[in-house]
Amino acid sequence: MSRASTPHPGPVTADDVAHAVRLSVAVLGGAPDADWGVRAGSLDWDCWETAEHLADDLFAYAAQLGPARPPLDTEVPFDWTRRRPGGPANVVFARREAGPAGLLQVLDASGALLVAMVRTTPQDTRAHHVFGLSDPAGFAAMGVVETLVHTQDIAEGLGLRWTPPDALCARALARLFPDAPRDGAPWRTLLWATGRGELPGRERLTSWRWNAEAG
Repeated sequence: MSRASTPHPGPVTADDVAHAVRLSVAVLGGAPDADWGVRAGSLDWDCWETAEHLADDLFAYAAQLGPARPPLDTEVPFDWTRRRPGGPANVVFARREAGPAGLLQVLDASGALLVAMVRTTPQDTRAHHVFGLSDPAGFAAMGVVETLVHTQDIAEGLGLRWTPPDALCARALARLFPDAPRDGAPWRTLLWATGRGELPGRERLTSWRWNAEAG
C-alpha cells in the first residue's frame, strides 16, 4: 500500500498518553530488585536518571500548556538543575529512599498531569516547543514518544522486554514524524526515527528531531 493510500491512524489523545504511561509503569514495575544504576540503553544516563528525565518531560509538557496565556517563544521558566555533570537537567526528581516503586509513582503522577492538561486545554491553544509551536495533541504525541522510547532505554538496561502497541506508535509517528516510512512495523519505525534502530535499507540515524508544529 502506498503512502498516499495508507489510512491516517488518527490523532494522539489524552487517552493515548494515559495508556503509554500505564504500560510503562507496568513493565518497569516488573524489575523491583534490579540495579537502576546501570546504563539505560545507548544513553549516557543510568536507568534511574532516565526515568526521572521521562517524568520531567511529561511534567514540562503539561506545564507548558498550563498558563492562561501559554508562552509562544520560550519555555515556562522553571529552574532546571542537574544532580551531576552530564546528567539530565530536571525540575522533577524522585527521592532515592523511596526506591523504584517511588520513582515509578513520580512517573505515573507526571503522566497524569499531562493527561489532565491535554484533556482540558482547548485544542486551538498553542504553546512553545523548541521543535515547533504546538497544540495539546502535539504535546500529547511528544509525551507518548518520550514514554515509549525512554521505556525502551530503561527496559534494555534492566533486561526487560518492551513492545508497545502498534496503533499507539503509528499515531505518534503520524503526528511527529510525518516523513517516516509507513510500510513497516510502527514500533520498529519509531525506534529508527529516534535513532535507536535500523530499518531495511536505512542506516541508524545519528541525529534526529520531530516536527511539533501544529497544523
